[in-house]
Amino acid sequence: MIINLCQQNRLRNIICSLTEIQSSSSFDSTNQRKTSFNCLYRGINFSVEEGEIISVLGPSGCGKSTLLNIIAGILPLDGGTVAIHGQQVSAAGKMVAIQDRSINMVFQDFALWPHMKARENILYGLKVKKLGKEEMESRLNEVVSLLHLEGLLEQYPSELSGGQQQRVAIARALITKPAIVLLDEPLCNLDIQLRIEMRTEMAQLFHSLKTTVFHVTHDPSEAFAMADRIIVMNNGMIDQMDTPFACYLQPGTSMVAGLLGAGNCLMKALITSGSDEFCQVSLGGKKLTGLYFKPTGKAGTEDGTQVPFRAELRFRPEECGWQETEGENTIPVTVVMSTFEGGVYRIKVMTAEGEGFCLLHQDFLEEGKTGYACIAKERLYMYEKN
Repeated sequence: MIINLCQQNRLRNIICSLTEIQSSSSFDSTNQRKTSFNCLYRGINFSVEEGEIISVLGPSGCGKSTLLNIIAGILPLDGGTVAIHGQQVSAAGKMVAIQDRSINMVFQDFALWPHMKARENILYGLKVKKLGKEEMESRLNEVVSLLHLEGLLEQYPSELSGGQQQRVAIARALITKPAIVLLDEPLCNLDIQLRIEMRTEMAQLFHSLKTTVFHVTHDPSEAFAMADRIIVMNNGMIDQMDTPFACYLQPGTSMVAGLLGAGNCLMKALITSGSDEFCQVSLGGKKLTGLYFKPTGKAGTEDGTQVPFRAELRFRPEECGWQETEGENTIPVTVVMSTFEGGVYRIKVMTAEGEGFCLLHQDFLEEGKTGYACIAKERLYMYEKN
């Protein structure tokens, strides 16, 4: 893995190199070793511009939180390197202390000191650095204004709402002016409406301050709202790294597609022909066209036609329509169930081959009704079936 928070003419914040290496750590409690942890990374290489917000997505156990902890200096490396501002901070047998890395982290549980008021929590890092009182008050006033914390400084964490605690935690992270802010699923403990409000506020704040952010989340909507680029990890590797828009419209693997909303999955298709971009499949005798994402190293014939093989089709419910008559790129289906979701109905349908999926429709459709699901070829994603 290479993280390089800059372009050639910009300040280099982080460089990490983790290729076929293992990060391991053991945790000691009451003088006894309780657990050990191992994570293998394979060929992770990327660069990040200064001031850029990177969001890391992936299924549980893919290594995203471990990667965050490696950058933070919480976990050691058996191989590879991590550098911040041109200084190597992690390598095999080497770890620069967390407090010397010019980073701060916002945790998912906020990690505020319960016995300290909001003011003391925010100022804690500056007191450790032994800054002068005048400088501390100046910085405090700045973050209080940025995060709308007026009137809350004399309250304890238990007296604050979840959103207020989150803002205090962010203020504490920003007040020391770190090179990088690490966010470890910072919104997962908030209710859905507050989560939406906070991710918008955080994105606006970090972009206005040009803060470099490395953000781990399991929520694609959070990543889309905040990130300049998204990294999707799977089994210690990067499946895709691109802008949110590109990842959404061009999911490079089946896992990425499913993670980013293309939950509808049909497994009984056969890719019969096509080019490097679009391919044709046969599904129950019906011909469909969609975007084909070729596995690394997969070759077609000289004219671009692919050798027939089983395919996995992915598409999103909101990009799948309903029509009464057959048309281009349609699948004959039978309605199984309709559920109201506030403004639209989610329609569960079944193909003749016994595969079910969902589409969204403005009207309620009766169980047993037959018709056709239609999908634009640009929104039907095709992957070689493993």
